[in-house]
Amino acid sequence: MATRVEGSWQLSKLNVSTEYRIAPDPGNPRLTRKVTGVDHLGQEAEISVVEERPLTIYLNRQEIVTAMTIGDYPEYLALGFLKNQGMLSADDVVTRVDYDEEVETVVVRTEVETSHEEKLQKKTRTSGCAVGTVFGDMMAGLEGVTLPATPVKTSWLYALAHEINRTPSLYLEAGAIHGTVLCHQDHPLVYMEDVGRHNAVDKIAGWMLSERTEASDKILYTTGRLTSEMVIKTAMMGIPVLASRSGFTAWGVEIARQVGLTLIGRMRGQRFVCLAGEERLVRDVDPSAMPEEDKKHRRKSAD
Repeated sequence: MATRVEGSWQLSKLNVSTEYRIAPDPGNPRLTRKVTGVDHLGQEAEISVVEERPLTIYLNRQEIVTAMTIGDYPEYLALGFLKNQGMLSADDVVTRVDYDEEVETVVVRTEVETSHEEKLQKKTRTSGCAVGTVFGDMMAGLEGVTLPATPVKTSWLYALAHEINRTPSLYLEAGAIHGTVLCHQDHPLVYMEDVGRHNAVDKIAGWMLSERTEASDKILYTTGRLTSEMVIKTAMMGIPVLASRSGFTAWGVEIARQVGLTLIGRMRGQRFVCLAGEERLVRDVDPSAMPEEDKKHRRKSAD
């Protein structure tokens, strides 16, 4: 049973393109700034750098966490974080989400107030960049989770990588950022970026929650490495396929196999490696027929 979201509350305006429901907005002046320095030749150089802002998330009257973020889609980030941490259960009804830009705070309000003091004492720092946090009993949320055996065509994977790598983004504008994309078959739907890969995933989780989006037929694509945290969040969202340009951690692979997640990494041009759920791959295209990555559009994996 999906968490219900009721009431009228404002979310950030969607940046909709012809392909994406939400796409990166590298031209947004609030997300980057110009900084002047000197290059290796001692000459003045001006470059764009990504902004980083604190965002404090409350669940009703309880302060939960302060996350460092680029500052776009704060409502989605708050909803997704609480959902992925198990703080919004299937029976919780969200009545309002209030964002105060001046004090950089989001308050998620539910019909019935909940208390998470004990859970807050079990914080564990993760391997994610930008000081990701996962609560000590988050693994308990995976008990009984078995993801649907959704088939994955290799032609979809190649098409997604090709299109996503060519999408204008903050990464291509300024670097130092991670991207995560929610996809259906070979169509990218929602592309979120942030300084931490966990934030980008949480924004997608928040969007899915507010839009009541079906997860069983989706693919999650990320530029970052496939860690235990990434696998857990994907499984908690009910998405059966997780793919990345980057590599794996052993625990991430172990958890993916445990919950039935198809885990695909090192996607570069014609190549990829599947370390879990290989039986669901439908090899409907010859890899040698696929183009290698053009150097013009090649992007470094964001480890």
